[in-house]
Amino acid sequence: MRNCSFQCVYKRLDRKFGPQSWWPAESPFEVMVGAVLTQNTAWSNVEKAIDSLRAAELLDPDAIDEVVTGTLAELIRPAGYFNVKAVRLKALVSWLQKKGGIDALTDISLKDLRHELLSVHGVGPETADDILLYAFDHPVFVIDAYTRRLFSRLGLIVEDASYEALRRQFEIELNKDAQLYNQFHALIVVQAKDVCRKKPRCAECCLADICPFPRND
Repeated sequence: MRNCSFQCVYKRLDRKFGPQSWWPAESPFEVMVGAVLTQNTAWSNVEKAIDSLRAAELLDPDAIDEVVTGTLAELIRPAGYFNVKAVRLKALVSWLQKKGGIDALTDISLKDLRHELLSVHGVGPETADDILLYAFDHPVFVIDAYTRRLFSRLGLIVEDASYEALRRQFEIELNKDAQLYNQFHALIVVQAKDVCRKKPRCAECCLADICPFPRND
């Protein structure tokens, strides 16, 4: 099978796309909000919702805690599932305030913080790991649908493997490095959105020569 290691894939994508400076946010709290809003929607829609919250001066835990849930839902409407996500944002803020705010979380171990996040209503493994990696710089590899699509086509993972199994696989094969994980995940997103789509653009792919997936050109 024509494939290579995760490091090989990373080097090729990094060479093609360069630094991504991801996650696009002005504060750790904005990362947390974005991690909830991006569930089951495109990032372009999240940006619209974030801009709406910023214009309403609601990118603050206290402000979100105080605003009426219905009002919050209308502001984040562009992100889709807005009623559900408004409740989830409220739950996240309530948990954050009970823990003493973002600064109080910096001394909590990765294992304990991940456990705490997963206890919050509406926060699953991918959302928790987004927050851990991008808001707190913890070396946790984020597994999303793009990762499953790209690496299963490359023959490096089993697409329907559990989230935890895939996360462990990436973290075992890569160095424990938050900056590496940050850049790699961002590169995967770019590759899967622009090239390795559901209907792939194989002729434009820098991984085509090592990919066993049927070519589409």
